[in-house]
Amino acid sequence: MKFRSFHKITALLCSMVLLTSAGCSSEPVVTEQMQQTEISLSWWGNDARNKYTIQAVEKFEELHPEIKVKCSYSEWSGYETRNRIQMISDTEADVMQINYGWLQQYSPEGEGYYDIYTLDAMDISQFSEDVLRYGLRGEHLNAVPIAMNAQTVYINKTIYEQYGLDVPKTWDDLFHAAEVMKADDIYPLSAASKSMWLYLIAYTEQTTGKTITDDSGNLNFTANDFKIMMEFYQKLVTEHVMPQVDFYQRLELDNEKYAGSVAWISDAVNYFGEAISNGREIVAADYTTIDGSNIGQGWYAKPATMYAVSKNTEHPKEAAVLLNYLMNSKEMAELQGIEKGIPLSAAAQEILKKEKVLTGIQYEASQKMEGCTLGEMNPVLEKTDMIDDFFTACNDVIYEVKDIDMASKEVYTKIKAYFK
Repeated sequence: MKFRSFHKITALLCSMVLLTSAGCSSEPVVTEQMQQTEISLSWWGNDARNKYTIQAVEKFEELHPEIKVKCSYSEWSGYETRNRIQMISDTEADVMQINYGWLQQYSPEGEGYYDIYTLDAMDISQFSEDVLRYGLRGEHLNAVPIAMNAQTVYINKTIYEQYGLDVPKTWDDLFHAAEVMKADDIYPLSAASKSMWLYLIAYTEQTTGKTITDDSGNLNFTANDFKIMMEFYQKLVTEHVMPQVDFYQRLELDNEKYAGSVAWISDAVNYFGEAISNGREIVAADYTTIDGSNIGQGWYAKPATMYAVSKNTEHPKEAAVLLNYLMNSKEMAELQGIEKGIPLSAAAQEILKKEKVLTGIQYEASQKMEGCTLGEMNPVLEKTDMIDDFFTACNDVIYEVKDIDMASKEVYTKIKAYFK
């Protein structure tokens, strides 16, 4: 019995290996007269992104039958965890979608990813120098941005009009809206933890006239500045302007318990697609300010996502061919559209203009970003553990575990350590 069980287990494991190693397409690989080179591609995203990326890869394999692409994908949190393990163990994909902050984390000196400048098959002339600098570490081009991203204030104008309110422009406008909507238990605005963190930074920079980091990327805020952030967060929560991040639920946008949200440009359709399909008017509002002037002060932009090539790839030429296809090809541009934001590739933009795809809430948010001068986001500001530390300190104040002076000093010490 044990001998038969062993063979059953062995057969099962073999089947699992075969399934795991399968590529994007289900068709058998014909290699009678052609030597195929297999490379891997990884990305994160929702079902819609997975579907069109797989379709794009299938088209790529038709155009390049000498190259087979093995696909690996998942939702964000799983991808982030797996990427960390793969980068440490040097088992990452040949071509991979990466987050902007990972350049500093895995390649501070430019040695963590392949130097794309050396890849002839990648047409970087389609990108401006201003765009490419986001992927530079030292003199190495470690990654190419797909699109730019910024936190944006999205407002369900339909709800605001029901209360006789204009789209908010200032912090005071939001508090006024809260007074009007509170009776129906509706929040004028909402935000998940990272968006709330960046929103509070914008307020504090406008209030103090200081930036959170200096020109060298060092922490510029003091314990007192974090105290201002914490006080304002508490005020937003207690006066029913925005829900506490611990209780934030994106579905409440669909239920119209939130009349708006702060979110990335790349998340516009994910957050408001249902509301738009239900006939609600969703607008990308002005970046919130104290008095309506200096629009964009305290707000930051960064690459939405980027593509990089593994420093360990054994097939840099084939990886470059795939990278160029993902960034510049007609096939990928038409399938991807503006799902990841307005593409930075001149070739891809030209294709979308001809196809008249540059419309909708995501495009509106991108235009809002391009119309303002936003600071370049320091990747450290996106560190998940640091953001969690901040809101833990805020909760200590809200639940009266600590007074705000003590909590702000402690969180300042923790945040300062992340910048070191």
